Amino acid sequence: MYIKNDCKVNTFDTMKTWTFFLLATLSCAHTSTEQKPAPSVSFGQSIDFPSLDYIMGKFDPAKHPDFMLIPTSYADREGLYLRKDVFEAYKKMHAAAKAAEVKLVIISATRPFNYQKGIWEAKWNGSRLVEGKDLSKTIADPKLRALKILEYSSMPGTSRHHWGTDFDLNDLENAYFTSGEGAKVYQWLAANAAEYGFCQVYSPKGAERPHGYNEEKWHWSYLPVAKQLSDFAAANLKDELIAGFQGAETAQGIGVVEKYVLGINPACR
Repeated sequence: MYIKNDCKVNTFDTMKTWTFFLLATLSCAHTSTEQKPAPSVSFGQSIDFPSLDYIMGKFDPAKHPDFMLIPTSYADREGLYLRKDVFEAYKKMHAAAKAAEVKLVIISATRPFNYQKGIWEAKWNGSRLVEGKDLSKTIADPKLRALKILEYSSMPGTSRHHWGTDFDLNDLENAYFTSGEGAKVYQWLAANAAEYGFCQVYSPKGAERPHGYNEEKWHWSYLPVAKQLSDFAAANLKDELIAGFQGAETAQGIGVVEKYVLGINPACR
């Protein structure tokens, strides 16, 4: 007979003792059940995950092996990317929502460092108005200007949109989700998104979440991956590393990592 395992015992002659058979079998069993240490993180095969460059969005999702282009049947335009594992989970949630006659559309997904830099600096220098105002003219103090932008927009290097785990759905105004079709969408997400691993990371601010961005009913995060990235950021991302854009010098005085990167809905931690 043969033992089909990592070890193979040659055919036994019926006249040979079973003692040898048992010893050989035990030896093979010992070898086959030996366990190897589990890796601390096991998402895809990328050698740079997680790393500070990954956390800070300093990579191209179009060239990253763990990312994929989102089909336009799930997004409002071409060119949006998510992690493959995140998108697989999203497809299941999307199908369940569709069956309930709820339409979900991704309107923003992965945003690398330079993309976020463009958003931030446009608001910083006034080329993009914030609540109808040119902040470069109305708020001279750098820290106060940064805090105003931080109500809804992340400093480059600190956005969860860098991670490929987070996306925005349907609309970028909370008011949309309070009535009509928007209310139906939000109510369905609040009741069902957790079943698929998703959480609204920017809940209303209050005693449980005193710091961070204002509420964003549209922003959802895939926790099976994002939780580990949050832990990595907590241990490795420092305010002094936030650099390379206009207004970056305000990060340390504000405490951007503690108050914004980690200032999320307690239910999503």
